[in-house]
Amino acid sequence: MTESNRIELKAKLTDSIEKEVIAFLNSHEGGIIYIGIDDKGKSLGVENSDEVQLKIKDRLKHNIQPSCLGLFDIVEEQYINKNILKIIIASGPEKPYYLKKQGMSEKGCFIRVGTAAEPMTVRLIESLFAKRTRNSIGRIKSNQQNLKFEQLGSGIPRILRSYPKESFQFSENFLRMTFNNEWNLSEEEFEIIPHDDPHDDPHDTPHDWKELSNSLKILLEVLTGEMTRKEIQDRLGLKDRKNFRTLYLQPAIELEIVEPAGTYNPKDRTQKYRLTDHGKTLLKQLKNESVR
Repeated sequence: MTESNRIELKAKLTDSIEKEVIAFLNSHEGGIIYIGIDDKGKSLGVENSDEVQLKIKDRLKHNIQPSCLGLFDIVEEQYINKNILKIIIASGPEKPYYLKKQGMSEKGCFIRVGTAAEPMTVRLIESLFAKRTRNSIGRIKSNQQNLKFEQLGSGIPRILRSYPKESFQFSENFLRMTFNNEWNLSEEEFEIIPHDDPHDDPHDTPHDWKELSNSLKILLEVLTGEMTRKEIQDRLGLKDRKNFRTLYLQPAIELEIVEPAGTYNPKDRTQKYRLTDHGKTLLKQLKNESVR
């Protein structure tokens, strides 16, 4: 057994378990964490497995926001004659998930890149937050219809005075407001609208090659097999490493059309990259279109 973009191996329960779970919750496919197997695939087993399971459940319940209850399961299995724990994590519907003590920030949000849990960029955090299924307040009909419009922002202090502190949750980048359904509205009156228009959000996983930027279309065509950063840059004719990462490599990884090959170490000059299965599908679409 080896590590991959969907499998994490741990010799024992460590302080980073929340970070690894968050990275899988924020990915498109989720993942599996094995406790009791080292990164070489050697079976070490888990002692007091019942106690370890309770610790894991308690830590995930209290240290991750939004709540991930119902999105993971822990089972005990046999691997090479030893008892191990298997944590199965689903892709979460309320991305981005983050460490409660760090908030929705680069220090609290992680995503799976190759075999590592990497910090999210602020841009990706804000993009995922904007995609969350949210209540369309504009569709709620007010009980008071004799309303007057005020200067933008003048009603904010009044809102803060009118609702309890528990209604407001502040983090580094956002203010979240939660209100009780005092009007007992039905589902038809208070509609849940998923925000899934691919044209509204540049970080939605593209389903069609036409949704890609010109830079990413070119990257798809030049990336063959497994190539290092320098090899890709040379094929693109680019000298500036920073521009390459900003305009080509990082967006491609975030959109899950390119992935690191093997253990991910961005500082390693020999680190290689390859197209994901989704990237290959988009490339095939692109080639078919060019033939017409």
